[in-house]
Amino acid sequence: MKELSSGYGRVFIGTKEDCYRTAVFLAEAQRGKNPAAKHFAVALSGGSTPKDWYQWCVARQAFSPPFLATAHWFASDERYVRIDSYESNFGTAQTHLLEPLGVPRERRHPWSVALPPAFAALEYGRLGAPFFPAGKCFDVCYLGMGDDGHTASIFPGSPLLKDDGGQFFAAVNVPEKGWRLTLTPAGLRACGLVVVLALGAGKAERLHAVLAGEHDPAKQPIQLLKACASNVVWLLDEPAAANFLAG
Repeated sequence: MKELSSGYGRVFIGTKEDCYRTAVFLAEAQRGKNPAAKHFAVALSGGSTPKDWYQWCVARQAFSPPFLATAHWFASDERYVRIDSYESNFGTAQTHLLEPLGVPRERRHPWSVALPPAFAALEYGRLGAPFFPAGKCFDVCYLGMGDDGHTASIFPGSPLLKDDGGQFFAAVNVPEKGWRLTLTPAGLRACGLVVVLALGAGKAERLHAVLAGEHDPAKQPIQLLKACASNVVWLLDEPAAANFLAG
């Protein structure tokens, strides 16, 4: 894969297959930094790209047995819906990745959407804490990028961009979208590795604006990753990276 420099992290560009394979390799390598650890916390994102990646992982048995033996699976953000809803990010991961891989239920950690939103966010932090490194959040957090530059459930103009209180998780009522439960900017900074998977020509214009344009996280929230750029890797296929490559 081609590697380019960016103030927002390392950027790798290749085929879709390259991106999928590297997304697994990065997680395995991160786990390899502390092979004696009993737990390894992985946060999955929502959207169509992760679903396709999940199916790819299952078809190729991409994750190693040692990785699966220690991995605990979370969601970086979630809609305030039941896990059996087609809109549930964790539900999608469960159906297309975790169940086919035979991940036991005690290693699956969905958001507690039966609780009121604010309490669900607090509960997620409490339940996840035993699996996080001391003072840290997820070992690996996968993210996507929306067409408006949002990531997780941090949308343009989100109050979390001004103040997240130092908490790793929060509930936000997003205009016209309803309640979302999300990892916060503080939570992202506390992750060991953040992997942004952005594929397809439909991402090209926004990716160029994010990676090469004006720094304005209020308008393009994914630019908040600049604060933890040393721990961020972007995986882009050629169509998604076309405008960035053109300069």
